Amino acid sequence: MKNGLDDVVATETTLSDVDGLGGILIIRGRSLDELAGVVSYEELLALLLSDAFDEKPDADGLRRRIGLARQEIFRTIPDAAAPLLTLPVTDAVRALTAQFTDGDDLATALRLIAAPAVFTPALIRLKNGQTPVAPDPSLSHAADILHMLHGRTVTPQEAAALDTYLVTVSDHGMNASTFAARVVASTHAGLVSSVLAAFGALKGPLHGGAPGPVLDMLDAIGTPDNAETWLEKALDDGERLMGFGHRIYRVRDPRADALMQALRRLAGTGNHGAGRFKLAEGVEAAALRILARRKPDRPLKTNVEFYTALLLETLGFPRDSFTSVFAMGRVGGWIAHAREQTQHGRLIRPQSRYTGPRPIKAA
Repeated sequence: MKNGLDDVVATETTLSDVDGLGGILIIRGRSLDELAGVVSYEELLALLLSDAFDEKPDADGLRRRIGLARQEIFRTIPDAAAPLLTLPVTDAVRALTAQFTDGDDLATALRLIAAPAVFTPALIRLKNGQTPVAPDPSLSHAADILHMLHGRTVTPQEAAALDTYLVTVSDHGMNASTFAARVVASTHAGLVSSVLAAFGALKGPLHGGAPGPVLDMLDAIGTPDNAETWLEKALDDGERLMGFGHRIYRVRDPRADALMQALRRLAGTGNHGAGRFKLAEGVEAAALRILARRKPDRPLKTNVEFYTALLLETLGFPRDSFTSVFAMGRVGGWIAHAREQTQHGRLIRPQSRYTGPRPIKAA
């Protein structure tokens, strides 16, 4: 038995490969550094979904159709959203997505891709007493998300930063949410059910629900000069340093580098968190030094959460929405894996080892 299924190979896939020792992420035969900051999210989706459906639209076709899907999803908000405003953003987005009819076709997939992109900014604005902003289908997916969030024209640098984030988190091997999607897909329940299962797994603090506390740590530290003292005390008190260490990677998470570069480009454009970025760099350097000295037998390197938190904050997303923004990117991977499982896999039905009491046989 492997508790947590460590090292258990559950399926074969053509979608992504995570090399934890080498710090390499491959998506459809291309390394992350060939994709992040280079291709758009629509281009990435065309790559991920290239054999998922009978219809095979290219990136331009996907951009147009996802834009139309955003408009379709936006029309479902006015009557449905009000009772959900008391819920956390992630729970409300999941509830709104649950209204969709299940299916295994491209149209269903496009609605699911559009859903977190539309619902998240709309709910954020409604919670702030603002009116939701209608999508603009002429914009790229990333640019329109920010347009719907802020109600203004976004800069190319802002759109590029979010695009880089969406591409970077789009797929990552057999993580918990992707595995959940594949389990449900193996029953042939449909894409909506598969994505909702994945969304439920993503919100857990051991998976996609963790980036926000990185900002709490940065807030508490305040300035780079305070980093060493604060981090040492946190470790003395038995606390975990948020944004460091990963279940798979034994070296630096390659996604952290992709997001750090995106954030550096954004910070270099002017009033986009340059001071905050300098603080993060100082905290990261101090944390890596301290962890290497205090835990030499445990490879605790920077993970994707560290710069995710700072990037999304800089782009104007509130902390309680970070998991939903993660879902905006990962939904493409969930759909690709669900379709691969439906097309080529079997019903997933592992065994368990019973450790409870046995009935006592009569003499």
